[in-house]
Amino acid sequence: MLHTNVEDLKGWFHEDDVFVVDRGFRDSVDMLEELGIRAEMPRLMSRGQKQMTTLDANGSRLVTKIRWVVEAANARIKRWKYLAHVLPTNQVPFIGDYVRIVCALSNRYCKPLSTGSEDEDMALACKMRYLSTKVNSLKTFVEENCLDKKSVKWEVATDSLEFPNISEDDIRNLTCGVYQLKLCPSYIQEYLEGDVDILVHSEFHGLIRVKLQSRHVSSRQYLLWIQFSESEITAWYCRCRAGARVVGVCSHVAAVIWFLAIGRHNREAISSIQDWSEFVTDAAVIDESEDSDDSEVEE
Repeated sequence: MLHTNVEDLKGWFHEDDVFVVDRGFRDSVDMLEELGIRAEMPRLMSRGQKQMTTLDANGSRLVTKIRWVVEAANARIKRWKYLAHVLPTNQVPFIGDYVRIVCALSNRYCKPLSTGSEDEDMALACKMRYLSTKVNSLKTFVEENCLDKKSVKWEVATDSLEFPNISEDDIRNLTCGVYQLKLCPSYIQEYLEGDVDILVHSEFHGLIRVKLQSRHVSSRQYLLWIQFSESEITAWYCRCRAGARVVGVCSHVAAVIWFLAIGRHNREAISSIQDWSEFVTDAAVIDESEDSDDSEVEE
């Protein structure tokens, strides 16, 4: 389809424009480049690779930051049940009209997807582009000093751990967005219910290590390290897929920072998360007090 509409497509963009696409275009990137179209999409890991490099993770974050508005707009459209599912071919002539109607309603009655100022957006973009060229110094430090080994001197942190007194706005500046920040309370609730400790290094001041559960795979846990001074977070590194990036932080790192800076001083923010496990019964546990003999059932 692209080959048959090349000239029409070129009328839509200018020289040096960039197409920001998702991974569904991974087989089309080479073809787009042959047509003179520069495309950017979240990076793919090679077979056997467990973590993206810092450069790739940084590049992926730039792409997902831009694509967020596309995903958010699509989510609004799919709030209408008709457009949330695959439609039969006999509806093709009408889909365009329905989408235009839904978009008009959204534009009229929904809040804008972006409420920030243009100057703030430009400042954030410049910051993220600057960070995307940096390396993760803490990752290098962890690997060179074998800080992932059990033999290294780590001690369980006490409640009096001196952690920077930062606000949610400060954490939002670290995450370069709100997605990770919104996940923090639920992530930390799982941490509090599990057998997980925050460890501090006995020799390197201002360095902690935590092991957190993966959100996607129940059998997987990730080690993470956070370095801080008296007033700010200075570095971070997580062993998750995108944890080596310095353009923002992953959800695991954000959750630990949020807990130490805010959550542990305001337990109500954590307890407000509903624990649905109380409504689930483990089928492997049999209540022997119940007897299936009809003769013992009270009438």
